[in-house]
Amino acid sequence: MKVKIKRNHSEAKIPTYAREGDAAMDLHAVSRKWDDHGNVVYDTGVSIEIPRGYAGLVFPRSSVSKTCLQLRNAVGIIDSGYRGNIILKFGQSLHHHANPYDAGDRIGQIMIIPYPQIEIVEVEELTDTARGTGGFGSTGER
Repeated sequence: MKVKIKRNHSEAKIPTYAREGDAAMDLHAVSRKWDDHGNVVYDTGVSIEIPRGYAGLVFPRSSVSKTCLQLRNAVGIIDSGYRGNIILKFGQSLHHHANPYDAGDRIGQIMIIPYPQIEIVEVEELTDTARGTGGFGSTGER
């Protein structure tokens, strides 16, 4: 599948797969700043045209565990209609003091996947299952 991407900054890097067989492409920062809520905001300097019926999922890289950062929305979702820059916002952990990423660093990953269009049907009852309404920890395992 071909996906259009636009460089909006002279130092922007086009997302690429680090290795053959990787599921997500690396995103690089062109800038780092702080917003009014204390979040570290990284702009990638690129915007993307995701085809209809697909979405971009934005994840932190596994190396984020070596920093004081936590991606604010856990997983970002880029809808097919969005044309702005890909931006990642991170909160800072008070218990971890390693430096945040710098401009130029790989800061996240994007995976483009298809999604189904769901038709919601309201009903009075749902089908019974063995699990039923058992929620958090209902299997008794950790």
